[in-house]
Amino acid sequence: MADFSEEDRRILDYLRDSVSRGDSYFRAKNIASHLGLSAKQVGARLPRLAEEADEVDIEKWGRSKSTTWRVTPS
Repeated sequence: MADFSEEDRRILDYLRDSVSRGDSYFRAKNIASHLGLSAKQVGARLPRLAEEADEVDIEKWGRSKSTTWRVTPS
């Protein structure tokens, strides 16, 4: 597994926990509000996490005003 920063770990932990409760679709601004980060901080990390994370599968799903990410268990 790649070396993740503390913020990366927090994002992954949040996504893993949310997916286990049945959530599948996320926006960076919603993740950010739960973690006390900015939407820009989260949005900049999600593409890299999508490539490197083993715990969950992160897929860029759709784009309207902001990108929606589909997250499923690995």
